[in-house]
Amino acid sequence: MSESKIGTFSALSIGIGGMVGGGIFAVTGLTVELTKGAAPIAFVVAGIVAFLTAFSYWRLSLRYPSEGGTVEFLNIAFGTGVTTGALNILLCLSYVILLAVYAYAFGAYGAHFFPKEDYEFWKHILLSAVIVILAVINWFGANIAIKSENLFNALKLILLAIFVVIGLMTPVEWSRMAPDTWVGPVTLVAGAMVIFLNYEGFELIANASNSMRNPKRSLPIAYLGGVAATIVIYVLITAVCVGHLEFSTIAAEPDATLSLAANAFMGPWGGIMIAIAAMLATSSAINATFYGSGRLTFLIAKTGELPSELERDFHGQPLEGMLIFAVFTLIVGNFVPLEAIATMGSAGFLLIFLAVNVANCKQRRETGGGWVFSLLGVLACGIALIALMGQTLMTAGQSWQVFVLVGMVVLSYLIEIIYRAATGRSILLYHLRGQNHAATKNPGDSVQNSESGTPS
Repeated sequence: MSESKIGTFSALSIGIGGMVGGGIFAVTGLTVELTKGAAPIAFVVAGIVAFLTAFSYWRLSLRYPSEGGTVEFLNIAFGTGVTTGALNILLCLSYVILLAVYAYAFGAYGAHFFPKEDYEFWKHILLSAVIVILAVINWFGANIAIKSENLFNALKLILLAIFVVIGLMTPVEWSRMAPDTWVGPVTLVAGAMVIFLNYEGFELIANASNSMRNPKRSLPIAYLGGVAATIVIYVLITAVCVGHLEFSTIAAEPDATLSLAANAFMGPWGGIMIAIAAMLATSSAINATFYGSGRLTFLIAKTGELPSELERDFHGQPLEGMLIFAVFTLIVGNFVPLEAIATMGSAGFLLIFLAVNVANCKQRRETGGGWVFSLLGVLACGIALIALMGQTLMTAGQSWQVFVLVGMVVLSYLIEIIYRAATGRSILLYHLRGQNHAATKNPGDSVQNSESGTPS
């Protein structure tokens, strides 16, 4: 650990920066549409599920520090069977959905700089352009792109802070958030889970856990403190939006709610400021996710769960996976409605996080206990997923979204089953306790499990 460079504040910044990204700009209006005056409560509900899951991530990261993160935890807890491989592929698909949300928000806010009658045209042009441009930048200069992240994150948080402070200092219509404006509890939970993907960014902390100076001190602050701080930020942002805009106004233009709110209490310059903040935040989030997606597919390939071609480096970075993500993001972002994108992404991450909570329960003797919180996390993720799916099925014209999620799960299994059958690759855990690295074996070779030292 002598070479570790990440301190507690930097670890906390990774978590908050990952969570307060493009999602809040994209789905705030959608949240208000679904939950009305209870929108700030919806962010609290989603935050509680994230907080419980962050506890499991903390314990697992402390016990199994590695850049593998979620991939590592699932492989350790459940072995390297088909289900684990399918979950890792589902994680990749969920990141495609996340990228699509970010790109959609970039296009939606950017399109407001053009004539209103051309909004749809420019939205799709801009969301496609940002994906292509950032993919090219990552291909030829990933290191330069990543070094810009701190600046983008700082600017984003400063502009959001200005939005919140001025919004709260200006007269707010608090009656719009009174209990009589709330939806029912099931609808509230379902609405909260649609925007659950706003919290998935704390997962990034796991990938940096083996580079921290003092993980025992840094990890709980980064995970739990990061989620708690993000809940407060989201509640304040949503309260300002609801307090300054009628529900009908938000429903008419849900794609750029923060700009509409800023325009309401700061004038046109405020709307422009937030539109710029949204474009900075979403492009930053796309950039960071592209960088991480290449490494994600690289790590999964190193375990043998994806083709070995994805292990190759280009310009010092594993970029083939990033290009695959970019192509699928272009398709989803341009052809799937925002609400469906958000529902699929949130449901995908709920499934992954449910599995991570189960992983900590299963590994409780090694991770130091706290299994009760992880069990609560399992229950919270399960109930949230059921509420989200149930509400979607009962909403006219939206039931097809559930079948898309089922399709994502089935596709993940099919990819894993067919791939294993076609290649005959055996699977080895990428990294256990810092002892072993990934390896793939020819059929017939024994696979050593570094936990027990016995063939598996």
